[in-house]
Amino acid sequence: MFLALIAALQIAGGDSIPRITLDEALRRSLQIDPNYVSAVGDIDEAAWQRRSAVSRLILPSLAVQVTSTTFSTEIFNVGIGSNSDRIVEARVEASYNLFSGGSKFFEAKRAGAQLASSRAGELQARFNAELQTEADYYNVLAEQELVRVQAERVSRAEEQFVIARARVASGAAVQTDSLQLLLELTQAQVDLLRRRTALKVAQIQLGRRVGIPGPVAAAPLADFPDPALPISEEEAVREALSNGPDYQVAVANEKVASAALRAERGSYLPQVDLFAQFTGFDEKFIPDATTRSLYGISVRLPIWDGGQREIAVTRARVNRDVARAVLKDTQLEIGRDVIRAYDAYNTARASASLAERAVKVAVENLRVNTTRYRAGATTILDLLTAQVSLTEAEAGLVQAEHTTRLALAALEALVGRRLYTQQRPFR
Repeated sequence: MFLALIAALQIAGGDSIPRITLDEALRRSLQIDPNYVSAVGDIDEAAWQRRSAVSRLILPSLAVQVTSTTFSTEIFNVGIGSNSDRIVEARVEASYNLFSGGSKFFEAKRAGAQLASSRAGELQARFNAELQTEADYYNVLAEQELVRVQAERVSRAEEQFVIARARVASGAAVQTDSLQLLLELTQAQVDLLRRRTALKVAQIQLGRRVGIPGPVAAAPLADFPDPALPISEEEAVREALSNGPDYQVAVANEKVASAALRAERGSYLPQVDLFAQFTGFDEKFIPDATTRSLYGISVRLPIWDGGQREIAVTRARVNRDVARAVLKDTQLEIGRDVIRAYDAYNTARASASLAERAVKVAVENLRVNTTRYRAGATTILDLLTAQVSLTEAEAGLVQAEHTTRLALAALEALVGRRLYTQQRPFR
């Protein structure tokens, strides 16, 4: 029964499912991540807003209108000076804001800051999407390793059970030895089933992340020792506070809010506009029988609009103050998060080295206890303890490596760049 279940799980989660590399997973995830797709769209919108704001600084607004009206009976056509059943009117209007208290200039500044904010948001969304993808990818790698650890535990338990039965049959051991090993074998088989289920769930989550229906296996990473980080803790904090996506977003948002406040304050100053209009009347599509033109200058001095201007300025000032507070808090938060991620990486890296040593010790301990048990020099409890210790040591090594990978990914998301130009330095 157990072997049939294992075979079914192997078919469901074995070589029949697609396998993906980390680079491919990162590339595919960016194509379907909603936040990243939205961030890319925000850049296009902000770019057009900036073009619009800059064009208003130097270009007038221009509108052309042609109206052709046909009547059932003839009426007087002012263009031709006689009756006609058709009247065509063409109008060209142009206006240019000569002065508006600097609001046009500050609006252009705000649009430029908004574009910088959108670009920083795209970088932030990309690193966040890649961080989530890496977390799912590393989770699959960890579960694959844990399945291997549990499978080796089952294999060891089966071998020890055969040895115990032989010793019981020969009278060298009591029957409880084989019963205790049978219990260990049963527990190992149950844990293997659970671990394979966890692996399948992790593979399905990875498939969802990269846009592939069903489970997806993760290709193993190259076998490299875990190196020390290429930058110091102080350098990491400094980079995060200059190039980090979170910091760039906060800085850009503060600039947007400041420019918006200056633009609102410009509404207290007079507004000067130049305008011109050309109108033609005729019964032809391009009327030129009678033309009229006008041009002039308009000066508008706002005095009181029911307090709406004051409300807008107050709201803009509050937004500016909030953006400055967010920027200051973001600086402190980034410093804390970088130090935490930096220390987490070093701690996990050191833990992985210790866990690797623990695995070697546990392997040797199990070998010695197995030899001694076969010779009748130790008890079954010592052998079981050695088996469990080896499984725990191997699982601890997998967890330490998993934590190291996640800590590096989190640190890179804060710094805003990859710290290693070559393949990821993990086992």
